[in-house]
Amino acid sequence: ARNQEKAQSMLYRFREAQSLEQGLSRSSKERRPYLASQANTLEEAERWRRDVIREISRDVSKIHDMSLPESQIRDLNDGINRLLRTKNHWDARVRELGGPDYRKVGPKMIDHQGREVPGNRGYKYFGRAKDLPGVRELFEQQASAKPKRNQVEIARRIDATYYGFGDEDDDDALLEHERKVTEDRIAKLRKAHDATLDSNSDSSGNSSDSGSN
Repeated sequence: ARNQEKAQSMLYRFREAQSLEQGLSRSSKERRPYLASQANTLEEAERWRRDVIREISRDVSKIHDMSLPESQIRDLNDGINRLLRTKNHWDARVRELGGPDYRKVGPKMIDHQGREVPGNRGYKYFGRAKDLPGVRELFEQQASAKPKRNQVEIARRIDATYYGFGDEDDDDALLEHERKVTEDRIAKLRKAHDATLDSNSDSSGNSSDSGSN
């Protein structure tokens, strides 16, 4: 176990050094402001926003490491969620300083890599954290549960017909159908009436012929 911890520590230091070389990490002299409101220029806010995104990307990549113990996976996942909240603060600060609204136009790739479980709104699980004991079962229950339509989806299915608009077309069709049925009935009654008259006429003619004989 001790050798494994040493190996993991060496791997982490190697990755940190690699990040510094690639510009993905800050030196000890530079510290990101604790509050986004402490940034006074748009350029500064954009810079620290990018810094947060680099940290998120690094940790999201790291949380897929198969050699990480469960405790470190949980810590990493908590850290990613904290960084996502920090990114939201910097998104808001950029907008306040006249920059773009990244919540509307920014890429959602990092957010989409995480999954939420029911009843834990806003907290997401990334990488191997999705397979942690208790978490996987929650996702399986979510997948097996029948999806329920929310109010937005229900509203999308409601059209003018739901409120009675367009019923005039149905009334016209119904009236036309009733008119045809009525005409058919009248025609049948007339036919039956004519047949009765013809029958009575024949009977009267036969009676007259018999009396004269």
